[in-house]
Amino acid sequence: MSDDTKTPELKKPAVVVSRHVKASPEKIWSLVTDLPRMGEWSPENQGGEWLDGATGPAVGAKFKGHNQNGKKSWNATVQIFECEPPTKIVFALVVGKSRWCDWVWEITPTNDGCLVTHSWLDYRSLFADKVGGILSNVKDRSVHNRKNMEATLEAVAKAAE
Repeated sequence: MSDDTKTPELKKPAVVVSRHVKASPEKIWSLVTDLPRMGEWSPENQGGEWLDGATGPAVGAKFKGHNQNGKKSWNATVQIFECEPPTKIVFALVVGKSRWCDWVWEITPTNDGCLVTHSWLDYRSLFADKVGGILSNVKDRSVHNRKNMEATLEAVAKAAE
């Protein structure tokens, strides 16, 4: 795990999407933490693999995701910073020693299922924002991510229900 576990300062407002799902928190947890399967639900992520002997979510575990947007494709390695089954997982894109963004899944039990909240927290510098835009062919990552996060959350809900 990186020596720098301190959460950086947000550069832009967080992107947050939520949806009630008629499934148990444990069912949702099993889906959103199965990162190799994320390509089944995400428009951008194509799945990937756990790294360095990790086989599932745990603080410090790393995962290499394969992503695609149109003709552009790239890999991104994330590291898990929080893992509280079955309620919260936070994994961050760490480039060098910089934490560029966090992906957060929060699951709150309700009487007939759970409220699932998916958030993206952007810590990137202007330089990192430009580099990311070139690599992914995305001009406004916040707008792009909101659309993809809504689609991902809908697909996860459908798979769970």
